[in-house]
Amino acid sequence: MINILVPVDFSKKAEYALGFALDIAKMNEAHVLAYHVVEYPTGATIDPVGMSVPTPYDSDFIDLLKKNSGGQMELFLAEFAADIDSEISVGNPYLDISDKISELNADLVVIGTKGSSGLKEFFIGSNAEKIVRTSKCPVITLSQPTAKSDNKDIAYATGVVDESEEVMPKVKQLQELNHAKLHLVRINTPNNFERDQVIEKGLEEVARRYMLKDYTINIYNDIYEDQGILSFANKIDASMIAMGTHSRKGLKHLLSGSLAEDVVNHARRPIWTFHIPRN
Repeated sequence: MINILVPVDFSKKAEYALGFALDIAKMNEAHVLAYHVVEYPTGATIDPVGMSVPTPYDSDFIDLLKKNSGGQMELFLAEFAADIDSEISVGNPYLDISDKISELNADLVVIGTKGSSGLKEFFIGSNAEKIVRTSKCPVITLSQPTAKSDNKDIAYATGVVDESEEVMPKVKQLQELNHAKLHLVRINTPNNFERDQVIEKGLEEVARRYMLKDYTINIYNDIYEDQGILSFANKIDASMIAMGTHSRKGLKHLLSGSLAEDVVNHARRPIWTFHIPRN
C-alpha cells in the first residue's frame, strides 16, 4: 500500500495537488490523506514587569478553529467524486506536515506551490520549499492542473555519480508508477564542466546498473544549472522534472541556496524531488 500525503490550504493549487494524487491512487494500490494545518494564532501580552509573553488560547478556541476548518475541508473535498480521508490540526504548518510524514510513513507527498521570486523568495520561501528541503520521502510539487496520464516523459537531472546511488531506485519507481519514458540529463555548466564522453559513459553505467528501460541519455549545456534543467525540460516537452536535493540548511543554505528549490520555485510543470542523505 502506497501512502500519499497531500497538504491542503483549500486553494486552487491544493486542488491541483489532490487531483493529481487521486489520479495516482486510481492506477495503484494507494491511500491518500488530505491534511490541513490551521496555523496557531500568534500574539503577545505585556506582563506586570513589562515583559512580552505569548497569548494563551483555551481548548475551546482551538476546537472552534478546527471546526471552522472542518467546514472548509468538506466543501473542498466535495469537488472530488471520491471518498477521501482527511485530517485537521492546529499548529505550525511546516512542522506539523513534517511530523505527519513520519507518522503516516508516507511514500510520497504531493503539494501545490505558488512559486516565488525576488525578495519574498530570498527571505521567506514557502512551506513547499521547506518540505522539499527536509522530507524523508519523495515530494511532488506542482502549480498547474496536471493529469497523471499526461506524465509520459520525465526529465531526470543527475550529477551521474553523487546522486544515482540514493535517488535512482526512487526515480525508477517513479517511472514505473507513471509508465513514462525517462530522460537522463547532465547539465554541463562552465563551473561544473565534464567531457561528453565521460558523461555518456557514466549515464550508460547508471542505466545498466539499475536495469532501466525506455530511457534516453542527454547532455545539455547552459550557464546556470537550474536554467539548464528548465530549458531541457521545455525542449523535450517533459511532463515532469525529477531531481535530488542535498537539503542545505542554515547559513550554507542562505549563501548557496538550493538547486532543487530554485527549480521548484520557477517551474511550471510538476517537480519530483528526493532528499539525498549526507554521509
